[in-house]
Amino acid sequence: MSENEISHTIIGCAIEVHKQLGPGLLESAHQECLYYELVNKGLKVEKEKALPIVYKEVKLDHGYRIDLLVENKVVIELKTVEDFTEVHTAQVLTYLKLGQYKLCLLLNFHVSTLKEGIKRIIL
Repeated sequence: MSENEISHTIIGCAIEVHKQLGPGLLESAHQECLYYELVNKGLKVEKEKALPIVYKEVKLDHGYRIDLLVENKVVIELKTVEDFTEVHTAQVLTYLKLGQYKLCLLLNFHVSTLKEGIKRIIL
């Protein structure tokens, strides 16, 4: 599956989770439910994937954690915030660079309709 096909499936699953749960819950609740939906679609999903930082000969094994990584291609970062900020974008750009991934979906579940809370970031 291409990144675009995976992203299409992810967005459909995220919309289903948002329809069922609505806004107002913790990020962790949305993460678990989205994980469930994606796995049920037959996708390989890793939760809280450690993303080490390597600086010269120093390796920090748990520098960052990706909320969900789908098919080892698409990063999902979940938020429950009023609005995305530049810090959120910088965070996922760091994930993309460190992990050498091409696509991230930044999903904010604290919105009335999920389409308002989707930001697609390509590196």
